[in-house]
Amino acid sequence: MPTDSLRTRIEDFFNAGAAAIKDAAAMAAFEELRSALEAGELRSAEPDDAAPLRWRVNAWVKQGILLGFRLGQMTASGDELSFVDKHTYPVRRFAPEDGIRVVPGGSAVRAGAYLARSVVCMPPMYVNVGAYVDEGTMIDSHALVGSCAQIGRRVHLSAAAQVGGVLEPVNASPVILEDDVLVGGNCGIYEGTIVRKGAVLAAGTVLTRGTPVYDVVRGEVLRADADQPLIIPEGAVVVPGARAITKGKAAEWGLSVYTPVIVKYRDEKTELSLALEELLR
Repeated sequence: MPTDSLRTRIEDFFNAGAAAIKDAAAMAAFEELRSALEAGELRSAEPDDAAPLRWRVNAWVKQGILLGFRLGQMTASGDELSFVDKHTYPVRRFAPEDGIRVVPGGSAVRAGAYLARSVVCMPPMYVNVGAYVDEGTMIDSHALVGSCAQIGRRVHLSAAAQVGGVLEPVNASPVILEDDVLVGGNCGIYEGTIVRKGAVLAAGTVLTRGTPVYDVVRGEVLRADADQPLIIPEGAVVVPGARAITKGKAAEWGLSVYTPVIVKYRDEKTELSLALEELLR
């Protein structure tokens, strides 16, 4: 496990700005951090019951990721597919003993991302630096796991699901999907949204800081504020909906705007409808 010494070195080299470029010690510190990220020993954000949102952001880890971009030089890489990127962030390669299934067809996992054993990657998909993907999760075709996103156990990211990333500001919360979340096709989860355990996002649901979510079960409207991102409750079933505009020309024309709606909370019937997921793993 990395020590406080690594944190101190990362912070010092990050604060040094351009002076850290071509510094061998800075590169060594970054490579140590990148290896720890890939091993799952470090995370850009991690569960913490004592934190206000039950998650703690590790800003210094994000600083280390940004340091890697600063230190990197453009280089060509890849065999079957050709890439040109910073040499500090090559495409990750996996071996059968890693227990991670990456199906052929144009997928890529960037260095500095963690994938646990039994993760399944269907082509084409992409996992960016700093992301953490836990055991039993499936990343389906055309799905994105953005930089520093935190994905729990047994999550299913359906086709074309987009999980946004964040590196700056370094203290900003990433998107977090807790254990057993099901994300339907063409969903978008952005801007630090937290989806609690067992929630279901129906196909086409989009969640952002500016998106109010109407909970018709509990009679509440969920919103982000200055102190916390949008949070989807545990077990919520969220579907795309609409709400009427009640003022001005829009009201006269009978227009409405998109809004997600919580229509129920998971029960036994919901569990049965998700049993098919196990056949895909």
